[in-house]
Amino acid sequence: MNIDLKDYVFGELSAAERRTVEAACAADPALREELARLQVTQSALFSLREEELPRRIAFVSDKVFEPKWWQVWLNSGPRMAFASAALLAAAIVFHGSVPQTAAPSAPVAASMDQAAFEKRIAEEVTRVLPVALEKAEQRHRTQLASAIKEAEGKYQKLRQEDQMNMEASYSLFREKQAAMMVSYAQNSGGGGQ
Repeated sequence: MNIDLKDYVFGELSAAERRTVEAACAADPALREELARLQVTQSALFSLREEELPRRIAFVSDKVFEPKWWQVWLNSGPRMAFASAALLAAAIVFHGSVPQTAAPSAPVAASMDQAAFEKRIAEEVTRVLPVALEKAEQRHRTQLASAIKEAEGKYQKLRQEDQMNMEASYSLFREKQAAMMVSYAQNSGGGGQ
């Protein structure tokens, strides 16, 4: 029997043929898997957007491929150099023709005495630095203490687990030893009589 899963997926079978394909897929896992793959492929194909086919093929000699006037102008090195020079000349002429206003007053920071400014900065650093260092050291001590406490907890837990494992192993060993002793006693006692 020839089962055409592609026609089934695309809905090109009659109702009787569809029932036949469905019965065959229910009975055969390989057919079910192939049907699932075809349905995923169909879903993927139908999810693609439709695009209109080109009505005509463009050739390299067509006007479509000719650069625009501004592309020709921008890609020309001598023209760009001329445009840059003209723009620079215009900026110089404009700057020279605009009347200049009085120079602004010097900023307050520039009028401060440099030595006094440096002295003030040094004092501020001397005042703030120890506090910042103390805070950093305190934070470091706290983090270190927390890490040590956490490591000790993990060590204690591992030690307890090891101790419990050793006790369980020792108990098992003693039980086996006792069983062996009983077995030996039964074998030796029964064999001597």
